[in-house]
Amino acid sequence: MKYREIVRDIALDNYGFVTTSEAAEAGVPAVELPKLAARGGLENVAYGLYRVTDMPATVFDQFAEALLRVGKGAYLYGESVLALFGLADVNPRTIKVAVNRRARPKLPPYIELVPVKVGERTTHYEGLAAQPVAEAILASRGRIETERLREAAKQARAEGLLTTVEWRRVRRALAA
Repeated sequence: MKYREIVRDIALDNYGFVTTSEAAEAGVPAVELPKLAARGGLENVAYGLYRVTDMPATVFDQFAEALLRVGKGAYLYGESVLALFGLADVNPRTIKVAVNRRARPKLPPYIELVPVKVGERTTHYEGLAAQPVAEAILASRGRIETERLREAAKQARAEGLLTTVEWRRVRRALAA
């Protein structure tokens, strides 16, 4: 199998993105990615991060890129989780990415790092690491109107994104 095919296979599972470390794990030497980019079909997005240019775009691409730019242990946080599902009618200017370690990557202005404690609960939606929807709704209090958060919780429950226990907990917290 050619390096380009291996890189493409990795990108298929990553919204068109491939990191140098993922490529190396799959047997593609790190020095090959810049060569592939120079020949076309692969774009260097950031240090150690590439995008296969002919992959179809999705609404999740920017979220995936934000997580990959920040690195291991990063996950979507607060309003960004709500935006992922179109809840609470939010369209944040920045993608909030939570990290429980010191992170100093050079980030574009649309990515905001949120420091969190080690051990916070996370899950995966659409293959993207994220704060659970219930916690994201509660973390958005004070930044999004309570009524919109109630509607978001109702919609999330209808779409199966909240368990019965989470639904009750969120309703109680938003009623207070």
